[in-house]
Formats: sequence, structure tokens, C-alpha cells
Amino acid sequence: MMKRALFIDRDGTLIAEPADEQVDSLQKLEFLPGVFRNLYRIRQYFDFELVIVSNQDGLGTAAYPLRNYTMVQDKMLKAFSNEGIMFDDILIDRSRKSEKKPTRKPGTGMLTKYLQGGYDLAGSYVIGDRLTDIELAKNLGAKGILIGDRKRAAEVKKKGLSRHCSLIAKSWDEISDFLFSSGRSGSVLRQTEETAVSVSVALDGKGKASVSTGLGFFNHMLEQIAKHSGISVEIKTKGDLQVDEHHSIEDTAIALGEALLTALGNKRGTGRYGFVLPMDDSLAQVAIDLGGRPWLVWEVSFLREKIGDMPTEMFYHFFKSFADAARCNINIKATGDNEHHKAEAIFKAVGRALKPATAIDPLNNALPSTKGLI
Repeated sequence: MMKRALFIDRDGTLIAEPADEQVDSLQKLEFLPGVFRNLYRIRQYFDFELVIVSNQDGLGTAAYPLRNYTMVQDKMLKAFSNEGIMFDDILIDRSRKSEKKPTRKPGTGMLTKYLQGGYDLAGSYVIGDRLTDIELAKNLGAKGILIGDRKRAAEVKKKGLSRHCSLIAKSWDEISDFLFSSGRSGSVLRQTEETAVSVSVALDGKGKASVSTGLGFFNHMLEQIAKHSGISVEIKTKGDLQVDEHHSIEDTAIALGEALLTALGNKRGTGRYGFVLPMDDSLAQVAIDLGGRPWLVWEVSFLREKIGDMPTEMFYHFFKSFADAARCNINIKATGDNEHHKAEAIFKAVGRALKPATAIDPLNNALPSTKGLI
């Protein structure tokens, strides 16, 4: 799995920046409000690596002695460590702006290892209080979060950086809330000679759905999963419907399962399990375990060959392909007289089961397994 990172500025982002722009004494050391509780929360629930990236103008010169910097830096890191926050990397550039070195932000000279593969930079963020931090996000192919007043949007726009700035936040509370609402997400592009499928999911979305598969009833069913799980989804499938519906439905299921698996990340704090939904004459019972082992139990029968434009035999195949790709157990039973109601009840019940299974318990970040791995 590709790694993600939060590239975090130091002065003005982790600690307050004084008027002279040098935190060179302990008297000047002041932490931004909320930085400890929010970075701890982010560290516990996400798989982001935490990387400090900072310009320290003239560090090591008479104007900014190294011992002054080290005294503050050690104190700062100790304070974060005491709160359970460890940084995976610390990158400091000592040059001045006039030197125009590639290691100085917004240059990427200090970040070459992150550009050489293994990192999902599109899913990573640069967090800072200067426009150079947003420029760094642009240069990395990451997203930027700017700390400051909303009025700074005019500065961002003037510099042509609007599409690289995902958020302007007044506080670390806002940054944390934003990452939780958008951070647990996954995107998959699946291209074969039979289909082209694009799927994006956001676990902490609002159940919004944008679905286009070329199959009206299938679209309707996928929208039910989104609505009743609270997981926002975007699905675009172009398949060889001139042959039949099989490839489009199967590959959509695989891509949706893979996107869900990516979005779940390390699964810490999740409910893991989800549990039954009536719809008029029909009753659908769905149990899900996101524990990493694929399996499908299917106790459903249909009398009609098709519902709308979707073959009923493909319902089983959809959930089997989804379970395999998402590495989850799904147990599905359904009864009823109306075939449309029965099918819709199943998809709604799967959505309702996914809701508690993917939800995070804010008071418990433990992995929901005695094995220590799922």
C-alpha cells in the first residue's frame, strides 16, 4: 500500500512565530492552540507519516546560532513526545531566500525520497501558514492546507494556487475535522479491455452518490449503499454492454471493494462489524465483518431473470466480487414476494451494515481484533 504524509511547517504552524521570525529562545516558544490533541488524534487514527519541513533562515550563523535553535527544537520535540506524538522525519533548510537553493521551500530539494515512489503524494498534505507551503504542495503534487484567516483566499487566488489549497483553517481543530471528513477516502481506476471504471469513496462523507454505470437499476442500487451507509461515492463505469452486463457489474464491484479497503487504512477505532432491514413485504438480513478475510454467504433466490436492466444472477456475483476486493465477510439472507423490494432491501441493508462497521469510535482507537492485525 502506498504511504501518505503530512508535511508540516514549524514556525507559525506547530509553534507561534514571533515578529522577528526567529524562535531562538525558550521564552519565545509557544505552541499553537489545539496542536497537541489534534496531532495526537491524527496520529492515532490515520496512517499519515508526520514530517516537519521548515526554512530556518541563516541557521548556524552568528545571527542565528545553532545552539539557540537546538535548545528550542529539543524542547519542542520533547513536548510532542510527551503527548505521544513522534515525527517520522525532520527536514530543515538553513539557507536564506536570496540564495535560491532548491532545498528551500517551495523547492522540493529536501523531499527527493518522497518523490522517488512509494508515496501517495496526491493523498498527502502540506500544512503551513505561508503561501510557499501551498506552492510546495503544488510542486509535490500534494494538497495544501493554509493556516490563517479566510480572507487569505484572495492571496491564494492571486498567486494562482486555489486548486492546490484544499482548506484555509483558523485552527488545528478545523484541520483535524477536515482530515476526518475527507481523509478516510480511496480512489481506484480499473482499466481492462472490457471496462473502464473509476471509483472514489469517502467514508466520512454524507452519503452523496454520483453513479453512472450504463445500467439504470444498478445505479439505483449503488445509490442505496451510499445513502444508507453515509459513505459518499463517485462511480463511473464504461463497459461492453453490447456484449452483456457481466463485466461492467463485476469490475465495478472489484473497484468499489478496493476503494473501500484503501479508505479503511489501518482500521483502528472502526466498528469492524455491522448488522437487518425490512422493506414492505421483504426482509433482508446482512452481517458484515471487515476483518480482512473474504467470504460471502448468499441465501437469496429470485424468480425473475431481470429487474429493470440488471440480471438477478449478477446480484450474487456483485457481492462476491466486492467481498473479495474489500477482504470482508458478508452474510446475506433475504425473503419476500416483490423482487424489486427484495433486491433493494439487500442493497439498503448492506449500506446500513457498513455504517457501524466503518464508523470510528472517538474514545477508542484500538484495532478491533485480538490478533493485533486485520
